[in-house]
Amino acid sequence: MSEPAPSKQPIRAPRPGLVGPFSARQVGLVAGLAAIVIAGAFVLNQPILGPTPTGLPDPRATFFIIGPPTEGLQPGQVAPELEGDIGGRHVTLGDLDGRPIRLADLRGRPVWLNFWASWCPPCQAETPVLREVYERHKGEGLALVAVAVQETTADDVRAYARTYGLTYTVGFDATSAIFHTYRVFGLPTQFFIDREGVIRSIVLGPVDVTLAERNLAPILAPLATPMPTASP
Repeated sequence: MSEPAPSKQPIRAPRPGLVGPFSARQVGLVAGLAAIVIAGAFVLNQPILGPTPTGLPDPRATFFIIGPPTEGLQPGQVAPELEGDIGGRHVTLGDLDGRPIRLADLRGRPVWLNFWASWCPPCQAETPVLREVYERHKGEGLALVAVAVQETTADDVRAYARTYGLTYTVGFDATSAIFHTYRVFGLPTQFFIDREGVIRSIVLGPVDVTLAERNLAPILAPLATPMPTASP
């Protein structure tokens, strides 16, 4: 009598949701953990946020602050002479060769006074603007005086001026005396001074050609009445 053949077990189809040997629940847990890790890495690599945006321009993007904000000079005031006192010593502004630069000698001419530094990124960015606009208006008597502050030596500033072909006057404020006289706290800072020595406008930060021209227009205008000339 032959033995009965072994019964065949039915082959079960895989349960829905399986991925290889893992269940759908296990796959979901792994995916969730991966998502948490990725999200954490994204957050850690974001820059630290500042205050909630207000919709106003952020001056830090274009204005390099180097001192505590102070109440500065105002349009309508007579521009101070380019001098100051440091430790009881009277200091005057000189150019890169040590020659004095005085506003009194520029009276009758429109003056664009620019406080800057060769290491200051927004100052570097606006250098071509100063060069272009000055060349356009120097025939009208415009005096552009760029006062370099917080520089190591006059030679460093001279090298910058030579590299970029600057033909306007560059002053070297070695002690920051003039910087303090004008109550400047960031770079670049611009003063637009009319032919009578009165500050007509002030710009905190760099200028483009349009902004420079807008501030120059009032000071380039001729005087309503000629200034008296000194008797010989």
